[in-house]
Amino acid sequence: MDLPKKTFVNDLAAGQKVDEIFVLTEARQQQARNGPYWLLRLQDSQGVIEGKIWSPASQNYSEFMPGGLVRVQGQVVSFRKQNQISVEQVDVVDLEEGVIDWSLFLPRSNRNPELILRDIEELCKEHLGHEPWRKLCLQVLQDEAVRARLLMAPGAKILHHAYIGGLLEHTLAVCRLCMAICELYPRLDREVLLAGAVFHDLGKAWELTSGIQKDYTDEGRLLGHIQLGLEIISPFLEKTKGLAPELKLHFKHLLISHHGEHEFGSPKRPKTAEALVLHYADNLDAKMNTVAQLLENMPEQESWTVYQRSMERQFFRAFQTPLSKSKPTAIQKKNQRPGVVNFLEELRPDE
Repeated sequence: MDLPKKTFVNDLAAGQKVDEIFVLTEARQQQARNGPYWLLRLQDSQGVIEGKIWSPASQNYSEFMPGGLVRVQGQVVSFRKQNQISVEQVDVVDLEEGVIDWSLFLPRSNRNPELILRDIEELCKEHLGHEPWRKLCLQVLQDEAVRARLLMAPGAKILHHAYIGGLLEHTLAVCRLCMAICELYPRLDREVLLAGAVFHDLGKAWELTSGIQKDYTDEGRLLGHIQLGLEIISPFLEKTKGLAPELKLHFKHLLISHHGEHEFGSPKRPKTAEALVLHYADNLDAKMNTVAQLLENMPEQESWTVYQRSMERQFFRAFQTPLSKSKPTAIQKKNQRPGVVNFLEELRPDE
């Protein structure tokens, strides 16, 4: 049995009747002048909306268990220019997890994860001329167990790329950044760097769960994604013929040093030029995604985002330079080569 889902958060408009299924991510009891009410936070793949169960109907519910699916009936109202649902009834949806298409209910990348993974594979085919590197990368990416994990994996629990397909989206961006940097610094070993970029966060697909709760697994808490990634890729690495031991050593160093500093969970600090590039590319893309989400989620009338604790600052929505109609420069033309500086291009939604 498939779980029906016809209307999404972005489709809702004031005055509209609602009878739909959402993920209940939060439930708190509050006090109003006419009595206690429930404040619910409801989510699907297209967004989040608040729901309120006013008194006396609120007294029909003694507790809620966030993290499950609920069927909500009510009406959309506008409050302070924001839509919310005035909830009339809430019922828990009791379905086996195996029949649920979580991509309908959980935030996901703007692009289909299958297409993002295909782009990563194409980068490997384009830039990996050394056959052992190409064989290693494609064998891992095309392994059924690995592939199934990657397609659902978030890039983090809370901060950056914390949605279905987020890990692949982040991986592709880091790969493209690294290839672009190689154009400026041609002495870099672009092949070991690309292999490291493809698998630097592989362990996150085992460190975090991909369901509603999106929490750390036991392995994630006890080992962390760097150690997990090494364990997962080691059997493939050992079976890859023709890959020099020195290249394997460098590759492993890229994986274990990509967090940069010991205080950020890195077992070793970067000690090669390629390891340094991977660390900065990883850090840059993570921070840019965090800022992009802050700007996207802020009200249109505001100029400053909410305070971002991880970076200890707010961000300002700056006035944008009007789009230029002039012809592209020679550098811009050069950078149009696929897989080089196209990381600047926004990940486009599927048509």
